[in-house]
Amino acid sequence: MTSLRERKRERTRRKIIDAAADLFERRGYEGTTIADIADAAEIGTRTFFSYFASKEELLFPESSARVAAAVAAIEARGPEDRPADLLLRALQEVNEANTEMAGSMAHLRMRLIQSVPAVRGRALQEQLDAQLEIARHLQAAFPDQLNAVQAAAMVGAFIGAVTGALHVLLAEPDALADPRRLQRRMQEATKKALRPFLEE
Repeated sequence: MTSLRERKRERTRRKIIDAAADLFERRGYEGTTIADIADAAEIGTRTFFSYFASKEELLFPESSARVAAAVAAIEARGPEDRPADLLLRALQEVNEANTEMAGSMAHLRMRLIQSVPAVRGRALQEQLDAQLEIARHLQAAFPDQLNAVQAAAMVGAFIGAVTGALHVLLAEPDALADPRRLQRRMQEATKKALRPFLEE
């Protein structure tokens, strides 16, 4: 059970993210300063920096949770599980927990990745960090099946499939009408992309 302090911190974090998303939509990313976000969230700029190091960082609020879900799925593997099974299971569990990957923040994030170089750079860094971390755990869990290069290739295919599918799905006119349906389509596309790893 989380403590009162942790719940309060999470509420403040969420308030900052929501305030930033609203300002980015109304004023544009470049037209919004950290001071603007802090003011809208009713906090000081020093408090902002105790939660996020930059505007770019707050656009990726669930990245570490997704990596943690993948690592947890790997650690909880059963004797019959294949590496690709675990990656797909982690994706399913993340999607069952929330619709962040198919919600309004994801939609905004994708638009900004395409138009703002600093956000694109941050997205690539998040993706690379996730790939390296997950691949390291996957290879350690299956040392007889995967070497480091093969684990990196599999995780790269997995993350690339998720990212590629989301870029297309979130660009559709009715993208946010049914987040659960969008998630199912993304999961189906990712599973199809990983089919060669599932047939080995």
